[in-house]
Amino acid sequence: MIRTRVKICGITRVEDAVCAVQNGADAIGLVFYGPSPRNVNAAQAAEIVQHIPAFVSIVGLFVNAEVNEIKALLSRVKLDLLQFHGDETPGECEQFGVPYIKAIRVRPETNLVQCADDYAHAKALLLDTYTEGVVGGTGHVFDWQLIPKALTKPIILAGGLNPQNVAQAIAQVKPFAVDVSGGVEAAKGVKDASKIAAFMQQVYR
Repeated sequence: MIRTRVKICGITRVEDAVCAVQNGADAIGLVFYGPSPRNVNAAQAAEIVQHIPAFVSIVGLFVNAEVNEIKALLSRVKLDLLQFHGDETPGECEQFGVPYIKAIRVRPETNLVQCADDYAHAKALLLDTYTEGVVGGTGHVFDWQLIPKALTKPIILAGGLNPQNVAQAIAQVKPFAVDVSGGVEAAKGVKDASKIAAFMQQVYR
């Protein structure tokens, strides 16, 4: 049986990153998007990355960022994966020579099969909740029945996951991985160690 991987996103503090790793997270997410309350700068990110051990992936999240901005960030912070959460084309995602995942905000008219074809070189599709004018981190769940059974890409399920619903999400969707941010927070950008532990326990129960 393949176990479900876990990414804990929106890490802004070293202690939260360490807590995530100690509880078994496979990846941590760093948000490089100014309007987000979970945004970190290069110096903060570099400090966090120093405390991440081997075999834990570091994912950088960007939203329609300038090419030079991403390149400058990559020169200062070692990222294992890029996560594109905006309107980036496949070519724009691929130009950095770093593996990437593409976030898709799901609504009834979203053609996820076409998205998988379009972003053929993505390592996974991250499926998040569509909310008008908001790029992510809404804390709301979308209708998981909108996900086709025959997607050719690994799925990272996001959007409103928390310790109370993640086991159900895994049972229903059977994603390759789950992604949580607000669902394990004490406040925006500040993680809650007990919620992280509870979330991980539900993933691996």
